[in-house]
Amino acid sequence: MIDKPHAPTAAAPSRRPSSSPADVVRPWSVRHSLLIVCWTPVLAQVFASTFNIAYNLQHLRPLLTADQQRLFQWTIAIYNLIVYPVAGAYWWHSVMAIRPAFDACLQQREPPRVQLARARRRCINIPWWFTGIGASAWLFCIPVFLTVLSLSRDPLRWEVHFHLTVSFLIAASMGLTHAFFASEIIIQRLLFPVLFQDAKPSDTAGGVALSLTGRGLMWAFSAVICPVVSLLLLALNPDPTHHEEPVIVLWVGGAAIVFGVFSAWLLGNWISQPVRRLRDASRRVSHGDLDFSIELLRADEFGPLIDEFNRMLRELKEKEQLQETFGLHVGRQAALQILQRDPGLGGTQQNVTIMFADLRGFTARCNNSSAEEAVRILNEFFSAMVEVIDQHRGMVNKFLGDGLMAIFGVGSPDANHAQLALDAGKEMVRRTQFLSNQLVLAENRPLQVGIGIHTGTAVVGSIGSPRRMEYTAIGDTVNTASRVESLTKQLSVPLLITAHTYRNLSDHAGLFACPPQQVKGIAEPVEVYAWNPVLQKASH
Repeated sequence: MIDKPHAPTAAAPSRRPSSSPADVVRPWSVRHSLLIVCWTPVLAQVFASTFNIAYNLQHLRPLLTADQQRLFQWTIAIYNLIVYPVAGAYWWHSVMAIRPAFDACLQQREPPRVQLARARRRCINIPWWFTGIGASAWLFCIPVFLTVLSLSRDPLRWEVHFHLTVSFLIAASMGLTHAFFASEIIIQRLLFPVLFQDAKPSDTAGGVALSLTGRGLMWAFSAVICPVVSLLLLALNPDPTHHEEPVIVLWVGGAAIVFGVFSAWLLGNWISQPVRRLRDASRRVSHGDLDFSIELLRADEFGPLIDEFNRMLRELKEKEQLQETFGLHVGRQAALQILQRDPGLGGTQQNVTIMFADLRGFTARCNNSSAEEAVRILNEFFSAMVEVIDQHRGMVNKFLGDGLMAIFGVGSPDANHAQLALDAGKEMVRRTQFLSNQLVLAENRPLQVGIGIHTGTAVVGSIGSPRRMEYTAIGDTVNTASRVESLTKQLSVPLLITAHTYRNLSDHAGLFACPPQQVKGIAEPVEVYAWNPVLQKASH
């Protein structure tokens, strides 16, 4: 599951909430985190010691005399009674060195910077501390046991040196591997969220995390090589007259299976958790969800990977916000084209349909209305017109006082942009009438719109200077559409299209021809067709 963080992982000036420590109820596992961290690897060592003792008592029995067996059993008891408390005390002291900074963070107090840095470093390195303490205790077993057995009045067989040394190394490897993996998981879940509220474990100076390759090698040695060697030692019985009982073989095999499965589960859990988070996050991104981040504190290779993924999310969200904000100024389709193409100056010739729309008599209305009312009417009008144009796959290119210019066919050359522009124009006329009935207007003068549409070739692209550019269309097609919009007032119709647009239509319903009109800047009269909802209703 990917959630919002319990606490921010990025550096921040302050990470302490305003609530008092008394207001925060901590789970039992969090309040006793250090105690759990202390006991987790110890349990693995107890299991490994039990396995080693049972294995040696059974397997070395044929190699030892009665006096040596008595010394061996006494050494086991005395060694464990002495070494376990000493190693445990040192281990307890190593973990509790974190406590001052941990308690301060838990109580929402700011610990000294040096103390916090030391605690974070110790927190990451705790598995290594236990490995060092445990390995010292296990390796010290070899000279101690061999020395005590040598004190017997009976000579010690050379095979004892080999089998005893190998058994200690096998048990140490299996126990320390499980202790390492288990303590890492517990530390990550209980200590990291408290100590790394405003920092990243992977960036901690002096913190050493085991690599994925090292993890795999450690698991392979403890879960595969060590059990196989144990069974081979049982098969290579040092005493041909003494056959190992099937029970001890089954017991060693069963213990090896338990060790292997449990260590594989620990290793799989450690790796699969970030992989699942990254997989789920990728799915959310593919569905367009960018409003989240992966909140998982890791000191290994997954830490930088998760940080990079979160950085990618932030950049995608910023790009989306930029695109949305940019689209508000130049239009969504124009923004997409500008972002996808070379941002420099330049344009291309495209066959498009240009629309000009103007709110009739708005200048005179402003003279008799307050500024607030004028702005309110204009905003309502533009909101309705932009919505209609967007629905018909057009692009509002610019606002011109109380009018606008729109382009149809940009980015979608296969679409019938002439028909889309006409349908949009009809709907704009209807929406203006509806808006006029809804708004409370001064002097009860209804809103009227004039729309001119022309289809042809225009240069579409970024026009201007390197310091200030505008995405627009230029050419005779644009000028003609502007002139045709001016004719709507002369002909007293809300919508006019040119013959070029008329020939590209798939539906001519409701249109009627007007006399050719002389247009400024064009030598020949322009053929135009009009649409008027009033005449259309009368014909019905």
